Parts: sequence; C-alpha cells; structure tokens
Amino acid sequence: MKRLVFVVFVALTVSASLPAQQASFLNLDRSAQSSFLVPAADASNANLAPSLAVSAARLPVTSVSPVPSAALPGAPGAPQYGRGGDFGYRWDLAVGYEYVHFESKPFSANLSGIHTSLAYSLNEWFALEGSVVAAFGGDVFQGGEMSKYALLTGGGRIFWNRQPHRLSPWAHILVGGVHMNPQIANSSKNAFALQAGGGIDWFFNPRLSFRGEADYVRTQLYSDTQNNYQAGVGVVLHF
Repeated sequence: MKRLVFVVFVALTVSASLPAQQASFLNLDRSAQSSFLVPAADASNANLAPSLAVSAARLPVTSVSPVPSAALPGAPGAPQYGRGGDFGYRWDLAVGYEYVHFESKPFSANLSGIHTSLAYSLNEWFALEGSVVAAFGGDVFQGGEMSKYALLTGGGRIFWNRQPHRLSPWAHILVGGVHMNPQIANSSKNAFALQAGGGIDWFFNPRLSFRGEADYVRTQLYSDTQNNYQAGVGVVLHF
C-alpha cells in the first residue's frame, strides 16, 4: 500500500512539472530564434546600407550648360556657281561683232565680221583659249577683188576678279595663222600671226556676260610685217 501511494505521488509530481518545463523550453526556443533572426537582419541591413547609400560629396559634379540653339544661317557669301563649290563654270563661249583694220604696203582695208572664241578655265585665273575671226571688206583692187580676213589663233588667258555681277578684266596672248585676200603676185595668202590684247566682261548672271575687247595683231604677209588692230563686242555663255 505504501509503495502504491509513493508511485502515485511521484507520478503526480512529474506530471505537474512537465508543463512548466515545456513553457520554459518554448520561451527559450523563441528567444533563441528572435536573437538569431534580429542580429542577422540588422547585420544585413548594416551591410546593405553603405553600399546603397551614396554620399552627396562623392557624386560627380556636372555643370549644367544650356543646350545651344540651332545656328541661324549666315549672310550669303559670293555665289559659288560651279559644281561642288567650284569657282565657276569652266567653259566660256563668246560670240560677237568684230572690226578689223588691216594696213599693208599693197593695200589697206577696213573689215567687219564675227569673232568667236572658246576658253576652258584650268583654275580661277588661267584658261586655255581658241579664237576665230572672220571679216569681210570692200573691193581693194579693180576687178572686184574683195578683201577677206580670217584669223585663227590659240593660247592662254589670264582673269582677274571672276565674280558674278561684277566686272572681270582679262588679258590673253595667242599665236596662229592668218588668211588674207586678195592675193598679191608672188605672195601667199597665209602667214604667221600673233594676237595680244585683252578685254573686260560684265556678268549679267552666272551664265551670261557681256564682253568688250581689243587686240594688237602682228602678221607677216606679202614678204613684209603688218601691225594692225581689231576690236569687238559680244556676249559670253558660261557652262
């Protein structure tokens, strides 16, 4: 009987102490969990904060400048009226009236005709030129010997101030041949000729200009030398 009472007493004592032990174990586990979690969260926040936070002093200082506005087109310069900004059209074709005074020992004559020239500009100041003058005059001798004059020459031309709507003076020296009629006995109609002179062009527009010119012409006809002159006016096409 005493043993039975002792066993019951021990069982009651053990059963009464179990809830208190479970509560203390649970509290210990929760405190451990909270102590484990809280420092870890604090540590992660502490580690992340410096990497995410950027000091204002370390930020690069950039100067904010106003965006430039679109530049207005400037005043137009001298017209560049050739290809790709070239100085101008390279070809010049001139046609006009020509007056020729021819003086020689056998006869003298005043002739009128057409002067045609074609020039190709190598640059803005020099061109290669070919020139043809064909002129006709009155009768020189009896029998209807009409005076006829043909001058074919080629050479170089120098320009100054090749700008549109301006005066552009020029000079040239050409050499070639001359054909003169009537023919004198024992003399040829053809001979060497030297042409030197100049003129001035007034540009009406980039394609068209008006020209005035005068030349000294030296020829060697009739076994002699002749020093004569010619002058003319005309138009010039630029292309």
